[in-house]
Amino acid sequence: QVQLVESGGGLVQAGGSLRLSCTASGRTFSGLAMGWFRQAPGKERESVAAISRSGVSTYYADSVKGRFTCSKDNLKNTVYLQMNSLKPEDTGVYYCAGSTAVGLRVAVRQYGFWGQGTQVTVSS
Repeated sequence: QVQLVESGGGLVQAGGSLRLSCTASGRTFSGLAMGWFRQAPGKERESVAAISRSGVSTYYADSVKGRFTCSKDNLKNTVYLQMNSLKPEDTGVYYCAGSTAVGLRVAVRQYGFWGQGTQVTVSS
């Protein structure tokens, strides 16, 4: 079993930055591909970014490409999401997720481990 705990959410003005962290325990972190998802009120959970087990390969949704950066520190058992130039439409609950699959995963159903989520609110 894997436990994932996110932190770093909060309230920020448009154009600002936040860095989310997700720390894992219970399993060898280097064996997990990780993803970041977000869910706005009344909307489905959507993929924001994903990173491979090694941290070498990454994926970004078109809506965040060039503004968000996902990184993985296997020594600290932590995955990060650096979010710059934030927009009001980035508002939502952000979840990190883990998968034992090889390669990048972007679908909700492809992840078996989930954190509790952290709220990000971007004011205009």
